[in-house]
Amino acid sequence: MKFFVDTAEIDAIAELNALGMVDGVTTNPSLIKKSGRDILEVTKEICDLVDGPVSAEVTATDADQMIAEGRKLLEIAENIAVKVPLTWDGLKACKNLTDDGHMVNVTLCFSANQALLAAKAGATFISPFLGRLDDINIDGTDLIADIRQVYDNYGYETQILAASIRTVNHVTQCALIGADVMTAPPGVIKSMINHPLTDKGLDAFLADIKAADIKIL
Repeated sequence: MKFFVDTAEIDAIAELNALGMVDGVTTNPSLIKKSGRDILEVTKEICDLVDGPVSAEVTATDADQMIAEGRKLLEIAENIAVKVPLTWDGLKACKNLTDDGHMVNVTLCFSANQALLAAKAGATFISPFLGRLDDINIDGTDLIADIRQVYDNYGYETQILAASIRTVNHVTQCALIGADVMTAPPGVIKSMINHPLTDKGLDAFLADIKAADIKIL
């Protein structure tokens, strides 16, 4: 499973990227605005830092303006994936941009039917939102499983990009189901290393080393 990091914080991306944990980045205008910097400038910096797809979101809601904004974003770098919402206008923009060979991430997906429409429109990525479904007491991982089955049934190449990941359990379930990609904040990715038995084992190991006065250097 590919790991995308969901942030606009350059230092956080660089730290994970140095460890080989970044296959791409997802961001949006709100995340970038929090940094107080220009959207295009920050997006360019991220694209220069990572080799994989960088999802940059349009702000328009009508198809023609989405396409125009998408083409402006595509000028930033070759690894830009234009992010559009899962509306009819968004699907029109998706079809137009993917027909020209560009990557498109269709976001705000909450049903298998929506995911099927996005695949038919040629989406590179479909972004189902797990956490927001959990917020209304619906198991978001069930949606990932449904989309996986639909895409496998018919051979769609659209990649399932599990989004709104809030816990390490979300990551585990998405990996078991077979999501192609997951995108999560840096804190969630870093938390994946935690386990109380690892901590306990390391403490015991260090105690043994200290008691035996073992040194390598």
